[in-house]
Amino acid sequence: MQFSEAWLRELVNPNIDTQTLANQLTTAGLEVGSITPAAGSFTKVVVGRVRSLSQHPNADKLRVCLVDVSTNAAEPLQIICGAANVTAGLNVPVALQGAVLPGNLGIKRTKLRGIESCGMICSAAELGLEEKSAGIMPLPAAAPIGQDFFSYLSLNDNIIELELTPDRSDCLSLNGIAREIGAINKVPVTPIKLEPIPAQTDATFQVHLMAPQACPRYACRIIQDLDLTATTPLWMQEKLRRSGIRAIHPVVDVTNYVLLELGQPMHGFDLSKLNQHIEVRMARFGENLVLLDGRELTLKENTLVIADATQPLALAGIMGGEASGVTAVTKDILLESAFFTPQAISGIPRTYSLATDSSHRFERGVAPDLQVKAIERATQLLLDIAGGIPGPVLDLCSQEHLPSLRPITLRRERISKILGIQLKDNEIIDILERLEMQLQPITAGWQVTPHSARFDIQHEVDLIAELGRIYGYDNIPAHHALMATALTSIPEAHFDLNKAKALLVNRGYQEVITYSFISPKMQQLIEPDAQTIAIANPLSQDLSIMRSSLWPGLLLAANYNYARQQTRIRIFESGLGFVLNANQATETDYVDVDPINSIQQIPLLAGLATGNFAPEQWGITARTIDLFDIKADLEALLQLTDPKLLEFEFLPAEHKALHPGQTARIIYNAKPIGWLGTLHPDLQQRLDFGTNVILFELQLPALMKGKLPVFQPLSKFPIVRRDLSLIVDKNISSTQLLKSIKSTKSIKSIKTVLQEILQDIILFDIYTGDTKPNQKSVGIGLIFQSASGTLSDTEINAVVANILQHLEEELGVTLKAA
Repeated sequence: MQFSEAWLRELVNPNIDTQTLANQLTTAGLEVGSITPAAGSFTKVVVGRVRSLSQHPNADKLRVCLVDVSTNAAEPLQIICGAANVTAGLNVPVALQGAVLPGNLGIKRTKLRGIESCGMICSAAELGLEEKSAGIMPLPAAAPIGQDFFSYLSLNDNIIELELTPDRSDCLSLNGIAREIGAINKVPVTPIKLEPIPAQTDATFQVHLMAPQACPRYACRIIQDLDLTATTPLWMQEKLRRSGIRAIHPVVDVTNYVLLELGQPMHGFDLSKLNQHIEVRMARFGENLVLLDGRELTLKENTLVIADATQPLALAGIMGGEASGVTAVTKDILLESAFFTPQAISGIPRTYSLATDSSHRFERGVAPDLQVKAIERATQLLLDIAGGIPGPVLDLCSQEHLPSLRPITLRRERISKILGIQLKDNEIIDILERLEMQLQPITAGWQVTPHSARFDIQHEVDLIAELGRIYGYDNIPAHHALMATALTSIPEAHFDLNKAKALLVNRGYQEVITYSFISPKMQQLIEPDAQTIAIANPLSQDLSIMRSSLWPGLLLAANYNYARQQTRIRIFESGLGFVLNANQATETDYVDVDPINSIQQIPLLAGLATGNFAPEQWGITARTIDLFDIKADLEALLQLTDPKLLEFEFLPAEHKALHPGQTARIIYNAKPIGWLGTLHPDLQQRLDFGTNVILFELQLPALMKGKLPVFQPLSKFPIVRRDLSLIVDKNISSTQLLKSIKSTKSIKSIKTVLQEILQDIILFDIYTGDTKPNQKSVGIGLIFQSASGTLSDTEINAVVANILQHLEEELGVTLKAA
């Protein structure tokens, strides 16, 4: 919301300077984003009148103008001007000799193509009033010749821009801001004159409310016989300019003025272009509409439109149509002022890539009792500017669909409890009444009915917040709260995400945070079968669905860095994945499902690595990371849950985003909890990675219940190692082999000895050189140690023989012949 400080002070004028005013607004929750002068800095610019002009003898595009700059001066100034819109009799701003314009441009007597020029006729851009101008700035014929231009336009003004939160739509108008300033400073607010304009004709236009749930109120009025020669007065043009709106046409300018002044968007239709009646309805399939800016839209059926008997005329609350718009030859108009519900307008402009001042207000909420007042105010202004014959105001209203003003009980003791101070009754009443709320006294306090534009006030605590805001939080003394803090202990076996992040950082990873929204294209590449959640009103098409995995964000972040010559990347992220289909994520029992909408929010931890194993250095030969490097990082992470990794498995699997043959499903307690693998070569090429990309992802809830490490005294007896060279089928994984060894039951002659003495199993070699095509040779080291005595060869041999027998029976594994 951008506005002129001088305009605001016409409504409320506390005895404070600009900076104090801005500080008050910001402290009250209406943050001031910027304060800028209403015009650039310039001197010695006056109002002049072009007496006559003639063609420059030496330049086709220049003209010699004689300009009066004072009523007392006998001789006019000769000024060379190249603007196409300069004409005799036109009043213009003139920079005299010695003037300094914005940008430190000095004006002096000079010659242009051999003809002397004694000043400069200025455009709005040259005076810092606009960014660019098509010609010189014309002034009204009544502008006093010779008056200082700065004072003539009252340019000793500031433009204040507010950065309002969505809940404060009541301050999207000068009237709303004035109400706030009046309440803060306890000064009166000058009311805007909203006197009813009597009808001078019986002319009306029939209106049908066909969607009252979206438009419960629609007011309109015919005004006939407008003066086609009328122009918008300079004072209104300036107020609009300082509010960021360009003057176009008296009808359009008046509706924009009322929008800024009262906060009610309006629209003017050319009455001659309307057919039979107005329909306020939802768009029909296949309907098209050309907007005022020339864009043609194919309307969606969820869009509220203003139509006549034959076609849509406007996007309700957003933008009018070109076919029914006001032009320079429009004599009769239909003024529209309606209440469209926020639910009907919210999100619709973005679906058409539109954003207007009207939609900005309707999406946040406009007072439902403002429409007729705005019609009367616009009529008054338009009659003053362009004349005309007004008809009666037609006010159609569906009361059952209008927002109701519900009184809220405000208790004295609750105010004291929330704010921590005792406010006097008269102070409470004064604040709320200055905010235009209605109070009815009760024993405990008051029944308060909020202002009709305050959609944000729904509860008692909202009223108390208003009291604190206007009273001033800086005026409330600070007190340190006294309360008992209940310290809860975290189970020792509980998976600690912070420890997991620290571990990854220590292993060379960096944490990233990416959007929870991704593009459908990226989702299709990574998890095409996931039942994803589409966003109803996305910020853009590239952020239109909720992610089901963290991999898309990690890949985009890595791709961004890789494109900027960062070829060694290790990143991770923790966040939520979102899916609809219950079967999608409930391969594990660890994820809760929302029973109402079946949306699952799955806490995930994912990582990505690409590039060299280690930073470049002289002591290590450079090599690219592989799957087993990241598997080591992942196993270190999983040890936070199970120190010995006894319940974890990495099983071969297939994933559409991962390389066939280089993909593992991570299993914990016989349930899938994640993935590890190399990015599919096709995706690697599409995403422009020049080297392998390794990815992992874990479902965090599955890791929460871990195992505590158990202390065991160090044995004082020696370790015995036995290496076995085994012939194994190529399809048997090392995980299966190790799991089979661990599951070997002890022989009866040595009860439970295997679990007591087998301390570790080491896979030290895999060889396929001199074996059969479907076999491989695997080297296994068995580490034995007893806590009760030195192990004999007889005991070791018996255990090893038992292990070999079990491997042969379960997996067909044999001992390689010497």
